[in-house]
Amino acid sequence: MSEPHGHIHGAPAAPGPDVATSKLLRTLALAGAAAGLLIVLAYGWTAPTIERNKAAALQAAIAEVLKDPAQCDTLFVNGSSLSPTLPAGADPKTARRVYLGYDADHRRIGFAIPAAEPGFQDVVSLIFGYDPASKQLLGMKVLDSKETPGLGSKIESDTAFDNQFGRVVAPLTGVKSDRYNPQDRHQVDMITGATISSRAVIRIISNALTQLGPALDSYSEEKRP
Repeated sequence: MSEPHGHIHGAPAAPGPDVATSKLLRTLALAGAAAGLLIVLAYGWTAPTIERNKAAALQAAIAEVLKDPAQCDTLFVNGSSLSPTLPAGADPKTARRVYLGYDADHRRIGFAIPAAEPGFQDVVSLIFGYDPASKQLLGMKVLDSKETPGLGSKIESDTAFDNQFGRVVAPLTGVKSDRYNPQDRHQVDMITGATISSRAVIRIISNALTQLGPALDSYSEEKRP
């Protein structure tokens, strides 16, 4: 009996399109899983170092805005008050904190207050020192910013702008250079060409003081742990 017409004896049938597609999908899935595993492993290796570096940078910033305090207490924001202990049910990773600095004679210097809000390009994170008794700021440092290089980025590098926050008194008002009066301690001379980013810094500080002012004012020395 002859073989059916058109079939070549001994030649394997070519794989159909479904077989090729399934192999491709399996290859892509394996590659994706391997890449995901590498990312997880790399994060696990680097995360502790990143966290240590962040903690060290924060401690250095606290020391800078409070002029090298002899000691600092970490306080948690609990509604309209401050507490030396983590509020019940609060996430220790995201709980809001402020830092109260003392000099060598155990006298208060002021609070170091981290704050963050959107700037011109992205979120601007900063920390500033503040004395509730005099309403005076003690210093300011930008912790993280992605503002426009050469313009808004000057909020990190312009020392004349940054140094103002060691002498101004709340409430703050941002003004352009031609209207700046150095005798008015509420005024902040904004950076020419970077007024939006300058205003963002002033707004972040002002909003933080509005939110935390009552808690800062009411915290008493007796509550020190």
